[in-house]
Amino acid sequence: MRRLLRGVLVLLVCAVAVGARAEDLLMARSHAQFEESMAALQQAIGAQGYTLSRVQRVDIGLTASGFTTDKYRVVFFGKPAEIRALSADHPDLIPYLPLQIAIFAEGDETLLIAANPVHLTAAYTDPELGAVFARWEQDLRAILDAVRQAE
Repeated sequence: MRRLLRGVLVLLVCAVAVGARAEDLLMARSHAQFEESMAALQQAIGAQGYTLSRVQRVDIGLTASGFTTDKYRVVFFGKPAEIRALSADHPDLIPYLPLQIAIFAEGDETLLIAANPVHLTAAYTDPELGAVFARWEQDLRAILDAVRQAE
C-alpha cells in the first residue's frame, strides 16, 4: 500500500513539474499554514456532503526518497453508500475510490492537488457514470475553492 501511495504522489509531483494541463489536475494554493489548510479541507469535505475516510501520512516514504517535507498527506473521502453501490456495480472503479486530495506544505503556503475525475469518462460508456464524474469534479472544485478562500 505504501508503495502504491508513493507512486501516486510521485506521479502528481511529476505532473506538476512538467506542467500538466489545467484540466488534468485540480489544484489550489492556500496562503494559510498547513495545519489551518488541513482543518479547512476537512470542513469543506463535510460541507459538500462527503465523509472523511482517512488521512494517510506519506512523508515517511517521501523522506526515504529524498524529499524534505514533513507535512504531506493524502486525504481520502467519499459518500459511503455511493462508494458501496459503485463498487458493486463497477468493481473496476474500486482503485479510484474513495476520492483523494493530496495536501502538502510548500514554504509558508499549502498546495492541494487532486486528479480530475472527468478523465474517467473516456473509460466508461455508462452515461450515468459520466454524470457522477462530472459531479465529483464540481464538488472537488468547490472543496478546493473553500480551502483557498479560508485563508
